[in-house]
Amino acid sequence: MFVTKDTLTEDAKVWIYPASRKFYPQELEALNEKLRNFVDGWKAEDPEFKASFSLEYQRFIVFFADEQAVLTNADIDAQVSFILGLEQTYELVLMDKMNVCFKQGDFVQYKDVKAFKKLLKDKSVSSKTVVFDNLVQNKYEFDTYWEVPITESWYSRFL
Repeated sequence: MFVTKDTLTEDAKVWIYPASRKFYPQELEALNEKLRNFVDGWKAEDPEFKASFSLEYQRFIVFFADEQAVLTNADIDAQVSFILGLEQTYELVLMDKMNVCFKQGDFVQYKDVKAFKKLLKDKSVSSKTVVFDNLVQNKYEFDTYWEVPITESWYSRFL
């Protein structure tokens, strides 16, 4: 069942899917409807299941699920299948985990690791550049550690 993310505890599970491009304004209404419908139907057989989603920076799809939820492989497969369908519908990449998302001014950039390392070497980004740690595991980590300077992230090893 869909709930607002604010009603979930800090231990709620989190999955983040960064898009290879920003969603266009004309895509947002339909995308939000698809996300809401997926979350509403995800584990519909379990009346106690609570989940939510958010679309951050018109670029990151974030799912939240109640920490008490028992998620089976089939439940995770349903989420991945849904995301793969969005990739085809919107002609973008959401499943590539070998990328770095970071802020440059008001913009969110999406680069593969090799290109990001080159930006660091060329001093196009600095240790103060804000990166997105899409590997956070729960709502608390999402709220606290998702957007951090490179020095406070696992990307610091590239400095």
